[in-house]
Amino acid sequence: MRKTLLLSGIAAAFLTANAADDIAAMFANGTTSGQIRAFYVDRDYSGYDGAPHRNATALGGHLGYETDALAGVSLGASAYTTNRIFQGLEYGSTSEGKVDPSLFGNGYKSYSIFGEAYVNLKMGASNLKLGRQSLNTPMAAADDARMLPSFFEAYVYTNGSLANTSLVAAHITKFAPGSFSNIYTGGGILGATSGYSPIAANYPKYGGDFANVGSWAVGETTAGITTLAAVYKDEYLSLQAWDYYAWDILNAFYAEGSVSWKCLLNPEVKPFFSAQLIKENNVGDNLLQNLGGDGKIDSLYGAVKLGAKYHGFSAYAAYSQTTANSDADITGTQSYANAVITPWGGMPAYTQGMVTRHQFMAGTKAYKGAVAYSFKEQGVNLSVAAYYVAFDMDKNNGYSVVKDVNGTVTGGYAWTAAEPGFDIQYYPEAVKNLQLRLRGNFPDKFYDSAAKTVNWDEYRFIVNYNF
Repeated sequence: MRKTLLLSGIAAAFLTANAADDIAAMFANGTTSGQIRAFYVDRDYSGYDGAPHRNATALGGHLGYETDALAGVSLGASAYTTNRIFQGLEYGSTSEGKVDPSLFGNGYKSYSIFGEAYVNLKMGASNLKLGRQSLNTPMAAADDARMLPSFFEAYVYTNGSLANTSLVAAHITKFAPGSFSNIYTGGGILGATSGYSPIAANYPKYGGDFANVGSWAVGETTAGITTLAAVYKDEYLSLQAWDYYAWDILNAFYAEGSVSWKCLLNPEVKPFFSAQLIKENNVGDNLLQNLGGDGKIDSLYGAVKLGAKYHGFSAYAAYSQTTANSDADITGTQSYANAVITPWGGMPAYTQGMVTRHQFMAGTKAYKGAVAYSFKEQGVNLSVAAYYVAFDMDKNNGYSVVKDVNGTVTGGYAWTAAEPGFDIQYYPEAVKNLQLRLRGNFPDKFYDSAAKTVNWDEYRFIVNYNF
């Protein structure tokens, strides 16, 4: 008996020692990565009395570490931070109303978050990732438009056994909105169709922290979002289909196809054509009722894009349309019926602007044209792009409404919103992994009513250093 115990102890010690060596190598051979980001934004409103001029500057970024794999298992974590370094350059004031909120957390303050903390298991052609992570799927995505992106707590399985094909099965339980969400603190239809919560009270409650996906979207805890997808891609054809079942809220189906070819007249010209579709319906206990009305949503968005690439030059034109609300839908508090809502950061639309995302509002017809040119063939790592997008807003769009003397919604207000803009990216040869970026957007009639028009000029200067 003693001999058995002794042998067992020696074996256990041997196995433990070897496991410790393997685990030590697992961490010793891990990789560190990150980014330093500096961001300045200046937005000057116009169109109504008292229109503000706001700006902000932030410094931050992220630092991450991932271990080497041991028996296919690796661990990873990343910390993200944004820090307010000026109070509003134009005013030299601490007045919160003069500070652009999109770079910060609650109360326009600096904040940090462990956006990623996961276990990853690689098994041949399959991969399972569990925990806090970044997602970039059509209807649930990081939306990294300002200082910090959005994050998810999720369980994601992918399989690449089939040629050119990825199969995905995932379940998402929590969502941490990024700093861009602070643009939409008013909630409502604007927040819901722009990638964030329609509930205004959620922004000081959850800004920079993880929340149940149902609590964030409709103010009530749910079982999460179950997602299935198939993605196919080869040299000339790409196809994808995603289904998101947000329990007791809605089902969102996304499909997209794109084909490219060589022009018969000039094979160096590569035309392409793409189409996308989004269909949403309320499901289960229909917790969309928490937002007002009967909670019904039965929306359809479709878009097409046609363009071409020639060496460093590319251009495209796109069109989209969303189903319209009836007068009955818009009366009272029911304005979501035929809108496409995307509370978890997803923004795949061909016709979105840099800021204006009205293409998902009910009854909107949107038109977009864009051109871009890369100077890499000239030996300079510089790219420039410009676009123009127009949104024909139906009178029952749900954003601009008409009320009677008692405050009851009696109709809507139709107008055409527009947004031109540009994007310049430069990678200096002298400093590897450094990106300098200048962006501008200039919405006209972002909001319009008989009493008020909202326009602005916005410039962003961004410095990213990756390591």
